[in-house]
Amino acid sequence: MRRLRISIFVTTFILICIGVVMIYSASCVTAWQSSGESTQLLRKQALFVLFGSLAMFGVMAMDYRALKKVAKPLFLLSLLPLVVVLLPGVAHEAGGAKRWLSLGGFNFQPSEFIKVALVIYLADFITRRAPYLKDFWKGFVPPMTVLGASVLLILLQPDLGTAVSLVVLTFAMLFVAGCRMRHILYSILAALPALYFLIFSVPYRRARIMIFLNPWLDPKGSGFQIIQSQIALGTGGWWGVGLGQGRQKLFYLPAAHTDFIFSIIGEELGLLGTGCVILLFVYLIISMARVAWQVRDPFGKMICVGVLVLIAFSSAINIGVSMGALPTKGLPLPFISYGGSSLIFHMIAVGLLLNVSRAEETVL
Repeated sequence: MRRLRISIFVTTFILICIGVVMIYSASCVTAWQSSGESTQLLRKQALFVLFGSLAMFGVMAMDYRALKKVAKPLFLLSLLPLVVVLLPGVAHEAGGAKRWLSLGGFNFQPSEFIKVALVIYLADFITRRAPYLKDFWKGFVPPMTVLGASVLLILLQPDLGTAVSLVVLTFAMLFVAGCRMRHILYSILAALPALYFLIFSVPYRRARIMIFLNPWLDPKGSGFQIIQSQIALGTGGWWGVGLGQGRQKLFYLPAAHTDFIFSIIGEELGLLGTGCVILLFVYLIISMARVAWQVRDPFGKMICVGVLVLIAFSSAINIGVSMGALPTKGLPLPFISYGGSSLIFHMIAVGLLLNVSRAEETVL
């Protein structure tokens, strides 16, 4: 599996390099206007890459099997920041959401931490309770309880997109592990009324659904972002207008360097650029799937499945939202969007998968 590891490692860093370049291109003008330094976000992202690399190599150097002993404490530790972020006057608030904690001048998003912690916890639970996974009370209810607590805390921020990603992650891992499909289906059916309430009882979420169906209902309001995103993608054509030459980042497209960086890639590098990014993600996901398929250790296999689902779901949702194929969710594009928490914990997740692959090869 050495070639697979090299492929995953190289592909990951190619995506990170694309992200660094595009973050500078998408943010240099707004950064210069706000701070007088066009490289402000570029320098921060470079620092995040450094921290992420150290964390990734640190995870790769350890014995991943030792995580089984700390799976529960690690998950409980990941819940603590989700509680702290809800305390009055503690969290950094933006757009009406309390999702960030300020640490040394940087904003930390606790929901990114819990994604990795949940993967490790579920991998440990599934391997410990393997004989009972088809039993509703012993094999299905416990992870649903853990998931419910996590989702509740995240919804209070509020962050529906991350909550949905945790649900997809949990159900996918349980399905691959052999949980009864009817338990999953019944849970989904039972959750539909709550999902309907969460969407249509909140004005901005209801507006997102309506705007997804027809952005031109409110072109200067709720539909503005997705319209500008589609204009960026359409303007790029086959080859793009040129790196750094895009106009949508000039205060037209909100969150150009974060949630909608894919649209800036489309405008400046065209279909060629977006196609290459999509192919890189497809290749990365296929390579991860091959590793997961070949790993024989149940704990390691479930970690690989969790990492695979985590990255595949986030990338698919972000790209789908940018193209207008999905309602706006606010999930970053892994390795490419600006943001320390997302980048560092996605790199840690890849490091875990590479660790499992290396350990498996050593056993063989």
